[in-house]
Amino acid sequence: MKGAKSRSEPKKAESKLSVKKGGASTKAPAGRKGKAAKDPNKPKRPASAFFVFMEEFRKQFNKDHPENKSVSAVGKAAGAKWKSMSEAEKAPYVAKAEKRKVDYEKNMKAYNKKQAEGANAAEDEVESEKSMSEVNDDDEGDEDGSEEEDDDE
Repeated sequence: MKGAKSRSEPKKAESKLSVKKGGASTKAPAGRKGKAAKDPNKPKRPASAFFVFMEEFRKQFNKDHPENKSVSAVGKAAGAKWKSMSEAEKAPYVAKAEKRKVDYEKNMKAYNKKQAEGANAAEDEVESEKSMSEVNDDDEGDEDGSEEEDDDE
């Protein structure tokens, strides 16, 4: 009886391995190392109208409820208040959010321009180094070329 159990156990182990192999194929290739590093100089995205509202609401809520240390309670209260507000009451927050969005777009244009200039400067340096080496190779090639012509004849 022990022999029969040992024969069936390898089959189960093989089936488990085949399942694990199938699951491993969904993973990312080994060549990838993850996300690229973020640039700390890149401007942050602007807050939405709700988050502009949350900035003010959080200050008021903490004054009214100094014993409350729960972040989730503040968020729930703010969400309930935001839902109950009319469009006219939300308008100042929407206007502030739009202003922040315009400022963000200006900052992003300046950031992208700076990045493009930096990338072009780096490419120019690489090209200049490459062209210098090609010029040197050409000079050396002229000397070698005369010797090669003699070998061919």
